[in-house]
Amino acid sequence: MEKKNPKEWYISNFETFEKKLNGGSKTYLHEIRKEALRELASLNFPTFRNEEWKYTDVSPIVNNNFVPAVNTTPAKVDKKTIDQLLFKNFDYHLLVFINGIFSEELSDIKELPRGVFIGSLKRLYKERPQLVDQHLNKVSRIENAFNALNTAYAVDGFAAIIPDCVIVEKPIQILYLNSSETEQILSVPRNLIMVGKNSQLSVITNHRGTGSEKYFSNIVSEILVDENGILDFYKIQYENDEAYHIEKVQAIQKKSSVLNHYNINFGGAIVRNDINSVLDDENIETHFYGLYLAHGNQHVDNHTFADHAKPNCMSNELYKGILDDNARGVFNGKIIVRKDAQKTNAYQSNKTILLSKTAKIDTKPQLEIFADDVKCSHGATVGQLDEEAEFYIRSRGVPQELAKSMLIRAFANDVIEKVKIEPLKEQLNHMIFEHLKKVEILNL
Repeated sequence: MEKKNPKEWYISNFETFEKKLNGGSKTYLHEIRKEALRELASLNFPTFRNEEWKYTDVSPIVNNNFVPAVNTTPAKVDKKTIDQLLFKNFDYHLLVFINGIFSEELSDIKELPRGVFIGSLKRLYKERPQLVDQHLNKVSRIENAFNALNTAYAVDGFAAIIPDCVIVEKPIQILYLNSSETEQILSVPRNLIMVGKNSQLSVITNHRGTGSEKYFSNIVSEILVDENGILDFYKIQYENDEAYHIEKVQAIQKKSSVLNHYNINFGGAIVRNDINSVLDDENIETHFYGLYLAHGNQHVDNHTFADHAKPNCMSNELYKGILDDNARGVFNGKIIVRKDAQKTNAYQSNKTILLSKTAKIDTKPQLEIFADDVKCSHGATVGQLDEEAEFYIRSRGVPQELAKSMLIRAFANDVIEKVKIEPLKEQLNHMIFEHLKKVEILNL
């Protein structure tokens, strides 16, 4: 079958999509979808000519005619398959999304504190439509055709509404599983997280893939953290090697709030993460921790943006990459300190190790300061494993491959040690060596 122009393809599929919505096509949410479809028609997908995408070729994604998940036959997945993909050895609430659609049967949401909503965006819209109408597509604006595509086709996603003065003790583990043996699926989760005043929440998003067909995960996550709120957001992405994955995270933080964002990437053929936070009041903390590992022909692009809009705030960013074979990494970290944001502390570091002569990294730290009483720094380093350190370890009788693993473990540890959930930390260490096919080091 001849492939259609990508925009024509998604616009022509929309009519079929509308028919699947039943009564959902009469809501305000659907008006947002139709407006996004009109924006999609007028926008172009990013190319090398776009400064923010100059190092990432998305044509393999754009040139595939992915089928919106709602227009496909639901994948059959059993609990045994789900269990094999979960992070274990700690207690959590579980939500499972198959091709971006919530599965109540496979999920396990335990008793929640009073007033807390943890579940699917679709259910939240049924129960509290005014809240969704008030906030959805307000925190995150459409900036490119991928954002428009998500907004036009999203019917579900993760939603967390935490009222004031509530601590959700157990983390929320969300498994996004994409799977098909017959169709190339477009999965479009739309997530909404609202943490109230003096409240705390921990979220683990676990992105996996099964099945023989390639697929495209196109995600938008909108986050509000109110005064004195704390959100720990862990993203662990281990998609299929032929999968495509793009996510935009947009956060707004209020006075004295804390956002800890952990971004760990292992899988995918082309991966793009846009992680943004607006520090919209005083005494805010924003921490971006990232680790990306790539081999073969993988391409991983991380863009971060800390927007210091108000005074007396702090952002801290640590991103590390380990690239092997013909893999390519991209890191663009942007910090803006606006005119009124005096007494800002902003720090950024990106370090990359190249394990082969053909691996590549493009790194671009950006710092724009419009205030005069600030402390800011940024830097980037690129290199190979320390030959002197390797020689020293081997001189103590340690085999070469084991010595390399010890150095990789030490390099990644700066990020992994920030993880607060000990069993998750241990499993991430295992995944690092599994992905790079190196001898595992359990402890330094």
